[in-house]
Amino acid sequence: MTPLAIRHVRITPIAFRDPPLLNAAGIHEPWALRSIIEIETACGRVGINETYGDLPMLEALAKAAPALQGLSPWDLITMEIRVAALVSPGQTGSEFLGEQISLAPGTHVSKNVAKVISAFEVAMLDLQGQLAGAPIVDLLGGAARDAVPFSAYLFFKYAEHIGQPYAADPWGEGLTPEQIVAQARQMIATYGFKSIKLKAGALPPEQEVQALLALAKAFPGAPLRIDPNANWTVATSLKVVEQLRGVLEYYEDPAPGLEGMAEVARQCEVPLATNMVVTDLKEFRRNVEMGCPVKIVLSDHHYWGGMRATQRLATMCQTFGLGLSMHSNSHLGISLMAMTHLAASVPQLSYACDTHFPWQDDEVVQGGRMSFEDGSLRVTHTPGLGVTLDREALARLHDNYLNTSIRQRDDLAQMRKYAPAFTGEQPRF
Repeated sequence: MTPLAIRHVRITPIAFRDPPLLNAAGIHEPWALRSIIEIETACGRVGINETYGDLPMLEALAKAAPALQGLSPWDLITMEIRVAALVSPGQTGSEFLGEQISLAPGTHVSKNVAKVISAFEVAMLDLQGQLAGAPIVDLLGGAARDAVPFSAYLFFKYAEHIGQPYAADPWGEGLTPEQIVAQARQMIATYGFKSIKLKAGALPPEQEVQALLALAKAFPGAPLRIDPNANWTVATSLKVVEQLRGVLEYYEDPAPGLEGMAEVARQCEVPLATNMVVTDLKEFRRNVEMGCPVKIVLSDHHYWGGMRATQRLATMCQTFGLGLSMHSNSHLGISLMAMTHLAASVPQLSYACDTHFPWQDDEVVQGGRMSFEDGSLRVTHTPGLGVTLDREALARLHDNYLNTSIRQRDDLAQMRKYAPAFTGEQPRF
């Protein structure tokens, strides 16, 4: 084995605190799951990454890990071929864990191959950067921008979890327009975000409209977005967008399916964005064949197949005149920094990216939580990702995982602790 050959792949599941955030499927559980990937070469260098941590993903990662044995960190193509041969798109050895509702492809086992390739690719790129003495953004072609803008990501939420095993949520309740404005003021004061996104689809649309109108009044001129996660019918979607005339920067996933989005687009002047109906190149092609009812693709390298695949997506968006930004899930600093390197390498990034980062208070990298400047995160110039693991934090978050029974996110089951009759039926409004 040569000094640069990969000899170990370590996968460590972790859990960190997550507030009671409401969405179309229900409510976040008290613990969010992620996994930390470490790829070690024979000479002892270690590349890291952060990805999904649900049980089906952990099983897929474990099944694919032997594919890396003996590879060079530069051998990404062979890694992809081997992973695809070992991991079936819908493969999971675990039994189906309850009646669940998925809001995004990150939870779909159909994306397992793309998710595993991405998980290993970023860690291998981190190794490449260390060996080359260059940040990942340079490996991707260089930086189109020095800092990447992110958006304030607001949620309707309860004040605390039922039976929560930790201290009360510092953000407090967020159900009224006044509370949502206060939430935005706190988030913008802390991080400096310039644009605002409101997660909707949880409360009656009339209440959510009033919250967005209150935000428009409180933050005049700020770009505003709303995302009901396809929990509105076409009729409701059209009614809401009329009530929000002149307010929205874009309209994210109001109605279910590409057909529903197309029907909304035919009667709506606001551009539609998605992270639900254009999630791979096959769906991208279908959107184009339908005349591009979706005008903005919210990419996510975690399930699009990695950083290089997302760069190819960016080229496709440019070719067909579509906008591009980034979707987010509950994540920590490794994932956030990977997003930042990737977004910095894409010249045609059209809108500020999503991030759940403000909602988390834990961290797994040395130096603690990252600092935003005027709503943006600067790209690191140190080799690779530019972050290193905090071993004590990793051990603590892994202990959290071992001590919680959660093994797959289930917002529906969690919501039934508050409302036993909640069905999660979609579209609900």
